[in-house]
Amino acid sequence: MTNEHVDVLIIGAGLSGIGTAVHLSQECPGKRIAILERRERVGGTWDLFNYPGIRSDSDMFSFGYDFRPWNALNTLADGESIRNYIGDTAREYGVDKLIRFGIETEQAQWCSEQQQWIISARDLSNGEPRHYSCDFLISCTGYYDHKNGYLPDFPGVERFQGRCIHPQHWPADLDYKGKKVVVIGSGATAVTVVPAMADQAAHVTMLQRSPSYVMTVPAHDKITEILRRVMPESWANGMARKRNILIQRWLFKAARRWPERMRKHLLNQVAKQLDDPAQMKHFTPSYMPWDQRLCAVPDGDLFKAINSGKASVVTDQIDTFTERGIKLASGHELDADIIITATGLKVQLLGGTQLLIDGKPFDLQQQMTYKGVLLQNVPNMAWIFGYTNAPWTLKSDIAARYVCRLINHLRAIGMQVVTPRDYQGCTEQNASVLGALESGYVQRADTVLPRQGQVAPWRLLNSYEDDRQMLLNESLEDDILEFLPRNAQSDNSNARPGTRAA
Repeated sequence: MTNEHVDVLIIGAGLSGIGTAVHLSQECPGKRIAILERRERVGGTWDLFNYPGIRSDSDMFSFGYDFRPWNALNTLADGESIRNYIGDTAREYGVDKLIRFGIETEQAQWCSEQQQWIISARDLSNGEPRHYSCDFLISCTGYYDHKNGYLPDFPGVERFQGRCIHPQHWPADLDYKGKKVVVIGSGATAVTVVPAMADQAAHVTMLQRSPSYVMTVPAHDKITEILRRVMPESWANGMARKRNILIQRWLFKAARRWPERMRKHLLNQVAKQLDDPAQMKHFTPSYMPWDQRLCAVPDGDLFKAINSGKASVVTDQIDTFTERGIKLASGHELDADIIITATGLKVQLLGGTQLLIDGKPFDLQQQMTYKGVLLQNVPNMAWIFGYTNAPWTLKSDIAARYVCRLINHLRAIGMQVVTPRDYQGCTEQNASVLGALESGYVQRADTVLPRQGQVAPWRLLNSYEDDRQMLLNESLEDDILEFLPRNAQSDNSNARPGTRAA
């Protein structure tokens, strides 16, 4: 049995976990840091998914780390390149040596008497228990279940004689050459898989219940390529990052301010890329832009596959699976040798780790997040959660820097514990932290996700500019954060909002 104590423990060695570890190693020198990772390699999401065409749905200059910019010219990178980028970053900054691979965390318990987190875990290689403790705990596990994707209860699925596959569990031996494939879904995974399989499959049909907005982006950054010829590469890359962030922020703000105009613009762009105008019914959503995430496709590869006849889109409801495929509500039947259920994610908090405070189970769904980073009534714990309306890493980077500021502040003022407290009753029970989106997985996760507050800092801003100001420049002390000195929990009179306990 292993018992190891560190100052800061990170759960997860994906994009957020490695980025957070680098910030801690650079900005909190002397702190002992460890990372627990269930898988055998870094990468998280980008090590888990291996379906055809797996890639980012955000441009890489803004999706990459601020401290180590992406330096290739592909706008949307493939999954292997992203995983290699994360691994290279870990090695370059030496945080790869901090990772304990093959360790699955099962329980995290805050002990007020010891003022520490006690982590119960398991070594997946031999099943033996492992125990860790830390002064500060950081969850970098994302928000979905890595073991199981979301799969609706399809009627008659057991009757289908072909192969039925969820993209989260893509089999290495799948041969789809010359096969008829149906991909169920209309989100980022579906619009990636369809063109990636179309060249080898006999035909690929994207079966969707309702349309999504699909936006074409250049596969190759020609502007940055030209700028590299006349200036240092680092300058050109930095300019590309700033440019892309500005463009993304403008698009989002424009969609909120002029939804009808943005809708018209997006639909006009799709219409220009489809040879058959009748296909527009499959790309005309009933909702406004950014009520759900936009899907991005490089150089319009999805539209090219449709125009070539190698792929098609059907908008309909599923009546039942049959031996040969899927019967639709309209009565039409889709023949298939392989069915891909790109039906989304199953939301899960903390990677499935059970959270306890002083021996009692703690339900995060009843709590709010403070500045989108700390958790209400949870001492010395951060939750690194990126953007859903912009590249994930923009938020995870500044959230990690905020945590570094807070840890250094605790040391500077001689305090041991910090806990956000809602003294004014700001909880808004009907809104989760993803409440700004109407996506299916968000609606399904409403009973799992933490709540929104009525006002900041309990309410997510979803604004990179405002979040940077709040997390990196605003004072670390207010009337919400409660600071306690070492071993002061027994005397609650010392715990005063906005002040340092005596």
